[in-house]
Amino acid sequence: MRDRSAVRPGAGPDSGPGAGDGGVRPARPLIVTEDLALLDDLLRLCAAAGAEPEVHHTVPERRAGWTDPPLVLVGDDAAARCRGATRRPGVLLVGREGDDPAVWRRAVETGAEDVLLLPEAEGRLVDLIADGVEGGGRQALTVGVIGGRGGAGASTLACALALAAARAGRRTLLVDADPLGGGLDVLLGGERAEGRRWPDFAASKGRVAGGALEESLPLVRGVRVLSWDRGDPVLVPPEAMRSMLAAARRRGGVVVVDLPRRIDDAGTEALAQLDLGLLLVPGELRAVTAAHRVAAMVGPVIRDLRAVVRGPYEPGLDERWIADALRLPLAGELPEEARAFATGEGGPPPGADARGGLARFCGAFWQRVLVPESAA
Repeated sequence: MRDRSAVRPGAGPDSGPGAGDGGVRPARPLIVTEDLALLDDLLRLCAAAGAEPEVHHTVPERRAGWTDPPLVLVGDDAAARCRGATRRPGVLLVGREGDDPAVWRRAVETGAEDVLLLPEAEGRLVDLIADGVEGGGRQALTVGVIGGRGGAGASTLACALALAAARAGRRTLLVDADPLGGGLDVLLGGERAEGRRWPDFAASKGRVAGGALEESLPLVRGVRVLSWDRGDPVLVPPEAMRSMLAAARRRGGVVVVDLPRRIDDAGTEALAQLDLGLLLVPGELRAVTAAHRVAAMVGPVIRDLRAVVRGPYEPGLDERWIADALRLPLAGELPEEARAFATGEGGPPPGADARGGLARFCGAFWQRVLVPESAA
């Protein structure tokens, strides 16, 4: 059997817009087998996990070909050929139910950590492949934006933050967690962009491959967007919200979540996955009072909640007074760009003009909170 060292079922997540930060190729598991039926099954399971494997019929000649992959799947037929290979973590021996019970002895001789028998172990194997491929790097920094009162401009700020992160070269995913908000794809001008929306994922449970999720979403101005369609509201169960955000976080980069002010079970799941929350508060006394209630509701769930304040201010108020009144750290003061926070107006998406005050605020925010890629 000829080595198939570059099996590529499709274009792959490293070949298009929004690929890895800094152009880094995604990690690829190694498959070692000459059993064609088993190979077909393993290729299918890798595809389900969003992974593109390297395939060999024996231990690769280059030592790094064996030691570098995040996961090595050794077919039971190849166990003898892998005996004596460098011991390393992440080696699994894969066979079929009903095969020779001596498979466990061969696993020990091969240095495998476990034996997985198909088809019963297919679900677990998909999870392990996805963990190996996506779990090696840092998870995405996940920032949620919530309005202190209705109409505060949380969706506007969320979109501007996502655009600023994409301009900085970060893999960026914008999640619309507010089913009554009108759709962030519309706010970005991408309502006609092809891709899947929330109704397509409402029944999702368990693990979702991050690469497959990313590639399925609309790409608008360099940002992958998970938003709503124009149909009737769809209930997103908390399990689906958990699966989608967990998949997005595993891809690394930045995830921005536009949060609803009325928090249901799905919203609570979104809050729990945030690294940082931004509470957007206009400079009005009534807005401060409303924001205090919102902070009391979400504060126990969000590990790090900060205030973003925007003018114009009522007499006697400023950004420091408002942050102190809410007992929250001040993340910054937004410039007074009336048009950027007006609703129902046309023009470019909020923050699209890199020279505008809103875009500059967002760029400065990411510079403060993002770890440089060289430190990854």
